[in-house]
Amino acid sequence: MGALPPERHTPEVGERMRKTLWSVAVVGLIAAGAAAAIANAPAAHADTVICDKYGSTTVGGRYVVMNNNWGNDAQQCINATANGFEITQINANKPTNGAPASYPAIYVGCHYTNCSPGTNLPRQISAIGSIPTSITYRYVSGATYNASFDIWMDPQPKTDGVNRTEIMIWFNRQGSIQPIGSATSTATIGGRSWQVWTGNNGGNDVVSYVAPSAIGSWSFDVLPFVNDTIARGYAQRSWYLTSLQAGFEPWIGGQGLAVTSFSTQVNTGTNSPTPGTSSPPPGGTGGCAASYRSISTWNGGYQGEVTVRNSGTANISGWNTVWTGGGTVNNLWNGRQTATSPVTVRNESYNGALAPGATTSYGFVANGTPPSAVSCTVA
Repeated sequence: MGALPPERHTPEVGERMRKTLWSVAVVGLIAAGAAAAIANAPAAHADTVICDKYGSTTVGGRYVVMNNNWGNDAQQCINATANGFEITQINANKPTNGAPASYPAIYVGCHYTNCSPGTNLPRQISAIGSIPTSITYRYVSGATYNASFDIWMDPQPKTDGVNRTEIMIWFNRQGSIQPIGSATSTATIGGRSWQVWTGNNGGNDVVSYVAPSAIGSWSFDVLPFVNDTIARGYAQRSWYLTSLQAGFEPWIGGQGLAVTSFSTQVNTGTNSPTPGTSSPPPGGTGGCAASYRSISTWNGGYQGEVTVRNSGTANISGWNTVWTGGGTVNNLWNGRQTATSPVTVRNESYNGALAPGATTSYGFVANGTPPSAVSCTVA
């Protein structure tokens, strides 16, 4: 077969070909631009499912979400999101007069050696100027739980173990549950009214601020709660703030509970205490009780600690403790010795005011034998 004759095009055919080539070029440019946009777009956050009892993950580059299923053997799963978490599986059925099943939470700071990225905690309370915080909760019906914001403090800059004092801010309470201890007063903090409970769970002191009705979302400063707790004798400005945690304590059920957004910032500065206003329950009188604890003993001497508690139902402004025997006090802190026989110790200016149920303590080093009992009177 011979060679084919050259292909001939009319002007109309040439115009159609130019339009076709232009269309192909435009489509190619659009496709390339779309590919570049996809390549340069920020990566979407992939949610992380946590079912390990004490599993955790980092979110937002500066927070930790933890499952913390500490009180329940049944499996619990949470879905960690970019700004919080959701309980996706839970089989909790705990007696409401006992401890909760767990405390899944998002936090900043340190929890049992697991510190959030770049945290400035622990930090001494006296060097904190403000703690602006914002939380949004999502609640469910048919479950028994609290939605609580936890604040942990200790005399030492601890990053592990249990701290000395825990503050709990109850945003919501569902079912027949109550905080540790007993209701001792009310307080107004952050423009809201709170019922204040104080007690000890066997491992640490707990001060709980319970909202009278559910709070779904709130932006507030945490520091006034810390200062109010200090004023009640449960912490000191020389102590350290170690972590801030937002989560839930479920007793029965709780699937679907979520922290949908959380942010907090511990700002450095000078802490000028402005605690909330506090008042005891209507009526009642103040009381005083004291207990002695031996710290250490040696040949001819000892170190002891006396804890003073307001055992009444009204605020007190001062106290006196007395004990006979006990030898000679050589060194005393957080109290003033006013007599030697019997040994009498009065409050300092900063630890005399105690709300009902609140405690404070003083320590000393002495010669002789430790006291067998210490009495206390309201000053």
